[in-house]
Amino acid sequence: MAKEKFDRTLPHVNVGTIGHVDHGKTTLTAALTRVCSEVFGSARVDFDKIDSAPEEKARGITINTAHVEYNSLTRHYAHVDCPGHADYVKNMITGAAQMDGAILVCSAADGPMPQTREHILLSRQVGVPYIVVFLNKADLVDDAELLELVEMEVRDLLSTYDFPGDDAELLELVEMEVRDLLSTYDFPGDDTPIIIGSARMALEGKDDNEMGTTAVRKLVETLDSYIPQPERAVDKPFLMPIEDVFSISGRGTVVTGRVERGIVKVQDPLEIVGLRDTTVTTCTGVEMFRKLLDEGRAGENCGVLLRGTKRDDVERGQVLVKPGTVKPHTQFEAEIYVLSKEEGGRHTPFFKGYRPQFYFRTTDVTGSCELPEGVEMVMPGDNVKVSVTLIKPIAMEDGLRFAIREGGRTVGAGVVAKIIA
Repeated sequence: MAKEKFDRTLPHVNVGTIGHVDHGKTTLTAALTRVCSEVFGSARVDFDKIDSAPEEKARGITINTAHVEYNSLTRHYAHVDCPGHADYVKNMITGAAQMDGAILVCSAADGPMPQTREHILLSRQVGVPYIVVFLNKADLVDDAELLELVEMEVRDLLSTYDFPGDDAELLELVEMEVRDLLSTYDFPGDDTPIIIGSARMALEGKDDNEMGTTAVRKLVETLDSYIPQPERAVDKPFLMPIEDVFSISGRGTVVTGRVERGIVKVQDPLEIVGLRDTTVTTCTGVEMFRKLLDEGRAGENCGVLLRGTKRDDVERGQVLVKPGTVKPHTQFEAEIYVLSKEEGGRHTPFFKGYRPQFYFRTTDVTGSCELPEGVEMVMPGDNVKVSVTLIKPIAMEDGLRFAIREGGRTVGAGVVAKIIA
């Protein structure tokens, strides 16, 4: 089959591999690029290129992430793979590479392991909407010694599920365990697609029992059908964080910033939310690079002229939004990652009542942290769930990212998991 030209018009979806160390995430990532290059004509990326992932900075935090891309028949995928567990935690909390869906890689030989559980929980906390499971290393499961190794785990499972020991199939048991784990964290365990195969076989171009190339091709087709096309930022309700405020004599007040989502048009009613009481205003003009526009769109840096709003009525750190779409809040639960000393973070742990600054979008607000029951202190390098109370309200939604700072220096990052008040 002749290779098709790369088509920029294919809709774009962000995915990534998650799961326990050594369960085959990077091998599967390489196998996906190999199979898609053969079947759909996108470029292949070798394992060692992915494994030596470059360092990136997101919200002041260094993360090793490898980005690869591949095409299916109907989509262009951007895929993120992280070599180390700490990199996953940091990537998911900072939103460095936000995922429209995740591929959970679980070894059929080992079953779910601690990081399998942790990555599913993190996916739930940071708002990854869909998970597809690849039960990897299925080619190893015929091995008698290996079956003995997992026998203890299987016996434990059998008692859980009331199965007779000798008839049980290892693959089925691992599959049930994975489904159970997904359901625990409010993912639809019973309906989640699980593909069984061997990433290594697919990477080597083998396909015994359809476990190699066929399984990975099936995985790509499942990504296409199970993960819906994400809503583009322009289709969402308008929101622009305010970075600066100017007064233009004879015309009124202009606020500038980068439109985070949606579209603003001249004559649109708007609200200014956060830090103070919410106020209502109207857009009387949009400009970009000193040129007048009819509208400002997601991703654009623009100035919005506001009717009846005085220079002192608005400040950096507030947001301009479509009325009624975003509310100000002061209390929330968050999943946070605390930078280690080596990453330029704190040298000492913090305790209940810790009061850093929380940097949301364009401003810092002081807040205090309550730790979960049974947690006495949080060490540099930890990730933990905390309850935060801010001294001023911020325009906030679940999934909003923030940095934690002390005196202008980043010491952590977090994501709003649940708004309380």
